[in-house]
Amino acid sequence: MGLLDGKVALITGAARGIGKAIALRYAAEGADIAFTDLEINDAARETLSEIAAFGHKVKAYASDASSFEASHAVVAEVLAEFGRIDILVNNAGITRDGLMLRMGEAQWDTVLNVNLKSAFNFIHAVTPVMARQRGGSIINMSSVVGVSGNAGQCNYSASKAGLIGLAKSIAKEMGPRGIRANCIAPGFIVSDMTNALPESVRERWIENIPLRRGGTPEDVANVALFLGSDLSSYVSGQVIHVCGAMNC
Repeated sequence: MGLLDGKVALITGAARGIGKAIALRYAAEGADIAFTDLEINDAARETLSEIAAFGHKVKAYASDASSFEASHAVVAEVLAEFGRIDILVNNAGITRDGLMLRMGEAQWDTVLNVNLKSAFNFIHAVTPVMARQRGGSIINMSSVVGVSGNAGQCNYSASKAGLIGLAKSIAKEMGPRGIRANCIAPGFIVSDMTNALPESVRERWIENIPLRRGGTPEDVANVALFLGSDLSSYVSGQVIHVCGAMNC
């Protein structure tokens, strides 16, 4: 028996990285998986194949998560295909870093739309479904910089802080309908994005982590499994840091 047997999870931005790790972890615990990415490219098809190997239903959807209409359309398609949605993971996200004095309006708008508005879009579409089911778990992928801030990432930090406020508000609004909402705040996670940083920068980051290592997407996926499963049935409105005690 898996922790997610009989559940359907919808994960945004899951072709690779943390989203992919969550999808694989969920599938290993018995969930059927619907996931989105901006396009169904080779990475998305590889993820699709890896999830299918667990023997559960899986489908990938090409969608711009920052679009209200596209997000609602995806949720309608998922419902038609899977019949229900038990877990929503708002994982879609990008960075467009820059100091405030040099940041253009497009840098700000793009990051807020993809990182924060996308979560609103999918929550808006999914909560009526979960309300009818009298239960569901919503997980927003925030960041430690959404709590502590970070120079050169005003747009990213603001979007991740917004995800926290959104989850806490949804937890209060939708709790009477049995819907839980929480945030995960990863710290320095080893990924394609962090691997692109200069070695000196990565070493400096790790020196400031008490556990003396970067996290892995699987570390984050394990927390997402807890929040998506009934193990966390009385956990809502919370922010769980996955950061090796960095910035804690």
